[in-house]
Amino acid sequence: MTLGVRNRRVDLLRGVSILLVLLHHFNIAYHLPDTALGRWLLPDFVRAVARNGNYGVTIFFVISGFLITSNSEKRWGTLPRTDVRSFYGLRIARIVPCLLLLLLIVNGLDASGVTIFGSHDPATHEPVSRWLVNLAALTFWMNVLIGHMGWVNYPLGVLWSLSVEEVFYLTFPLLARLLRDTRWIVGVWLAVIVAGPVYRLYHQGDEGGFLFAYFASFDGIAIGCCTALLARGRRLDEQVARIAQPVVIAAMVSLYLWKSIGATNVYGVTLMALFAGFLLLAGDAHPQGPLVRRNGVLRCVEWFGRQSYELYLFHLVVLGLMRSVWPPASVHGDEKLALLAFFMIAASGLAALISRWYSEPLNRRLRSALVRVQERSGARIPQSGTA
Repeated sequence: MTLGVRNRRVDLLRGVSILLVLLHHFNIAYHLPDTALGRWLLPDFVRAVARNGNYGVTIFFVISGFLITSNSEKRWGTLPRTDVRSFYGLRIARIVPCLLLLLLIVNGLDASGVTIFGSHDPATHEPVSRWLVNLAALTFWMNVLIGHMGWVNYPLGVLWSLSVEEVFYLTFPLLARLLRDTRWIVGVWLAVIVAGPVYRLYHQGDEGGFLFAYFASFDGIAIGCCTALLARGRRLDEQVARIAQPVVIAAMVSLYLWKSIGATNVYGVTLMALFAGFLLLAGDAHPQGPLVRRNGVLRCVEWFGRQSYELYLFHLVVLGLMRSVWPPASVHGDEKLALLAFFMIAASGLAALISRWYSEPLNRRLRSALVRVQERSGARIPQSGTA
């Protein structure tokens, strides 16, 4: 995989993940099993498909760790040579513009009196300080706030996963420079992978603990990081990959549909992450994906994957506005399917506009500025890229 060149299989996996998240959040607002989908596919099946969107986030974590690690090695040769300042600069260029825009939109709608965009304690319905919620978003402890108080702000709740990622990546270059040996770095990541299910085991019954806490989610990112190093060392045999991929995909689907993530998270999160890591390892040798090029449905899913960051951050803004105009209690039966179609079109359109005219141009400009500042350091920093 070359810096600045998109891996179509990665985008396909991202696309599947973001669609699962979108469906999950829509189903929470507008119950889908009592629509025609439930009649055609059985209510229990629709419920099973829609309830485990958090596994989509687990797959995102794996992809993120995979891309960050592989791109860091391509930029600096080895992980111990990672340039700390450049690493953080690249993360800021990609993450912060969209984060600031999201906060601007949500705070503006809250100030305008749109109730669902305000911050409230879900247990007592008492207001929560807007400044506290903004601080948690900007300093990456939204997951801690959610674990302590619940989902205090509807559209900003998605930032729990960004908090997990960015705290992990805060340590990424520091760990690499401190340990100075890839084997020791991998040793720390393996310890994080082992700690994940143990942490979740001891936080059963506490959604803030087994879903949103740092150490409940770090293992997915660490698995992605280790997968990138495996891909660098040896490509999976093509015949083995061809035989094993359908088996792994079937295992992922079975795990996803079997029970809710509340019942399977102890081992399920790690298993889903390992399965996703295998798919990345198997597809790394053929990033352009001829199957994706030939299949219109897969190309559509891949498109969603290319917009996945913007879609993830802003889809609850669209859904929050929809809930304000069409309260769930007033929508019945197959009317929900029309709203589902509208939601998918509106959310994806908004994400595409933000990506095309805001986040990607700013990303390129910030990276170009970083290149100019760091050009004497010898670090190879691309002006475009996916991570």
